Amino acid sequence: MLATSYDILNIVLAICLVILTIFLSWGIYYFIISAHKIYKLVKRIEAGVGKTEEILDIARDKLKHSSAYFMILGEIAKKALSFVEEKKVRRRARSTSQKK
Repeated sequence: MLATSYDILNIVLAICLVILTIFLSWGIYYFIISAHKIYKLVKRIEAGVGKTEEILDIARDKLKHSSAYFMILGEIAKKALSFVEEKKVRRRARSTSQKK
């Protein structure tokens, strides 16, 4: 069976090839597992970013609508102040005309 050194060389090369194949398979397996974990992490991050964008869109819409309400309330306040000013002017005009 082991008649020459060439036979021993072939056995050693076959053992090395088997060991190399095992280590390469092991390395490829862990690379695939790591890539899969990175893929899951990226998906979770994308979902988080999507939820954050939805929250920001909702907040932006709420601010737009509330700013419209503030503008309406501002106009009402202006009209109320001008009405009060007119009343004060009328009262002063009446009180000065009655004193004469």
